[in-house]
Amino acid sequence: MNSVEKKEVSNRRIAALTLIAALFYVILLAFLFIMFVVTSENWVAKIRENAAQTIMLCICALLLYSIIYYYNCFENKSFFSSTRNVVLLYTLVTLAVMICYLFGMINVYVRPVALLPFLCVFLFDRRQAILINFVFALLMFAIDIYFASFAPMDYSSKTYFSIFVCFACNPLAAFLAVKAHTRGKLLLSGCIVAVPTIIVALLLKIPTASNDWVSLIMAMGLSALGCVLSSVLALALLSAFEYLFNRLTVFRLREMTSPNAPILERLKAEAPGTFNHSLTVAQLAETCAVAIGENAELARACAYYHDVGKIRQPDCFTENQSGYNVHDELMPELSADIIRSHARDGYDLLMSAHFPQIVCDVACEHHGTLPIKYFYDKAVRLSGSDVNIKDFSYMGPKPHTRIAAIVMIADAAEASSRTVSDRSPEVIEKIVRGIIEERMDLDQFEDCDITIRELAILRQTLVEALSGVYHHRVEYPAIRFKRTGVSKDEEGRKNDG
Repeated sequence: MNSVEKKEVSNRRIAALTLIAALFYVILLAFLFIMFVVTSENWVAKIRENAAQTIMLCICALLLYSIIYYYNCFENKSFFSSTRNVVLLYTLVTLAVMICYLFGMINVYVRPVALLPFLCVFLFDRRQAILINFVFALLMFAIDIYFASFAPMDYSSKTYFSIFVCFACNPLAAFLAVKAHTRGKLLLSGCIVAVPTIIVALLLKIPTASNDWVSLIMAMGLSALGCVLSSVLALALLSAFEYLFNRLTVFRLREMTSPNAPILERLKAEAPGTFNHSLTVAQLAETCAVAIGENAELARACAYYHDVGKIRQPDCFTENQSGYNVHDELMPELSADIIRSHARDGYDLLMSAHFPQIVCDVACEHHGTLPIKYFYDKAVRLSGSDVNIKDFSYMGPKPHTRIAAIVMIADAAEASSRTVSDRSPEVIEKIVRGIIEERMDLDQFEDCDITIRELAILRQTLVEALSGVYHHRVEYPAIRFKRTGVSKDEEGRKNDG
């Protein structure tokens, strides 16, 4: 693809993303118009009387939706490389506005305004959550100002509640949600955010209802309820967004790495050797990810599933064989095809099961374009002539992420360590160093951003981890005890005497 074609593709993508943003803008305006018609009497006359304010609201909403678009388009280009990201982001913003407006019809203080940062943290990241929260705050403020004179309830003392909570409390919600690795902790985060939210409600309510204690307590209680509702709704909606947009959250990672996960149960039943190998690789990958600051839970999940393609023909892989080796009867070319196909088979299996893209990619990339040396050597010895190395190499692609590089190295290090009888740290260090250097020589890391320093850290980490897995044990004496506590050997000596 030449530069002109790339530019045309880029222009078409920008046009498509712009159309998506415009579509959600229209959806928002249509929702507000419907709500206005439902909650207002003689709405035609009111729109004519407030035509300037109506136009101003439309312009404000357009500008705020444009801020989301242009920020990600110019400052976060990788985010906009996926159309799914854009659709999900605008879906979250539009849905949050709708939910908050509907709850506001009951009472403004009960609005789940922390819902949006909770969702964005899990579905995107903290930085995106904080940015979207500020845009959402201004958008809700513009809507509240416009509807203040038309609302079925008194908005006079409540117009500023949402914007104050969004600016003062929602960033705290984003920071708390980052550390919420269980659903219980997410609920607890909602309870913690309720404390500053109650203070905001109290400060806004005191000037207008200083002597109305019932109204003050009601506002404080409803604002706390709104925070709890935010976390409850986030839990309810996360599963739907995980499935519809194939997003990877900490909760889904926990479900994927559960021993009861369907594909892992199938792997354990049909390829037990591969399953045990994957468990060890997962432990190594998690330790390595921590060492270089990567997502340890993601590394563990990718390692669990990196060899699931072997389910298709489990008996063709050494770890699942018990004496009989099918490759002894096959030509090396066919054997190589069977071995290298497990990477693509794993990718196809995971994609059909709607796994996150990065997990599928690691299954396909964890061997890169490396040669299958055993069958290449066998072919050379059988033919007695030169053999095309590409016919005995994995089809790739090469690792595109540091997680994929970690799994590639950990997978080879674990398998190679099993083949030696001497597993001293010196021998393990030599094995791991050779694995990393070979992959560097074959340019396996040219497509990912892993550094030489990080590779050195991985080498040292793997040596320490593998030395712990295959540590030396003292040989136990061959003594068998009976129930009387006397050994079999000692009893024999007494009888002889």
